[in-house]
Amino acid sequence: MAPNFDFSGFQDPTLPRVVMPKCATGQQLKGQKALVTGGSSGIGKGVAIGLGQAGADVVVNYHSGAEEAEKVADEIRGFGAKAYAHEADVADEAQVEAMYARMQEEFGGIDILVANAGLQQDAPFDEMTLKQWNKVIGVNLTGQFLCCRAAVRAFKKRGVVPEISCSAGKIICMSSVHDLIPWAGHVNYAASKGGVSLMMKSIAQEVAPYRIRVNAISPGAIRTPINEDAWSTREAYDELMKLIPYKRIGEPDDIARAAVWLASDEADYITGINLYVDGGMTLYPGFESGG
Repeated sequence: MAPNFDFSGFQDPTLPRVVMPKCATGQQLKGQKALVTGGSSGIGKGVAIGLGQAGADVVVNYHSGAEEAEKVADEIRGFGAKAYAHEADVADEAQVEAMYARMQEEFGGIDILVANAGLQQDAPFDEMTLKQWNKVIGVNLTGQFLCCRAAVRAFKKRGVVPEISCSAGKIICMSSVHDLIPWAGHVNYAASKGGVSLMMKSIAQEVAPYRIRVNAISPGAIRTPINEDAWSTREAYDELMKLIPYKRIGEPDDIARAAVWLASDEADYITGINLYVDGGMTLYPGFESGG
């Protein structure tokens, strides 16, 4: 099914919004239990809903936005899956452990972790405060470490359950094209995502013998509230298109599709990769005319 275009809901009605088909075409994750951190909005919301459409029961983690998180959980329950919202700061070890303990109690375990929670606190490098640096590294990198560690412990303890999945567990770290592309003015964010990339690969190498798969999705420009300034006007959108050879902004469903596939047994022989879902941002578009 090809996407169609909806021109509504923007400050400038000439800006195209790509409306993608429904994320999941089947129930390839039926019976699996998923945790999505930062699942109340943006990419996390899209991924949580996509996993629910694919049949997974989902814990929707959030740090702020309780009402939005509950709406996401409600939507997932509408697909016939189980879901609940759970407030936790992923940078806090005790809160992460409590979140996993509740998931064990309510769902009986975990099969899929999507470590998505992240934030930006931007500043020119020489004006960036230690507080800004620590906050971004704490959530974006340390938060993923804590959530991945808890997931690996649970996966190793349980092992493979063949009737559920070929794998003992699946981890998807949410990285960014800025794990590869330098980003002036966003040094803390780029450093955190570069760290996520090599952390993911190192974990993948270590736990592969246990049939635990660890991968990362590295989104490009996705239409979410965090980057609204980059797409909400005609001028901003046109400027953004200079960086995207495919000439459209990504939608959360684009990331959700990738996450569902990576979490499914269709991707069983795939571990330790960065999957760039970016419309070609990493193809050095400045050189598209020959340099």
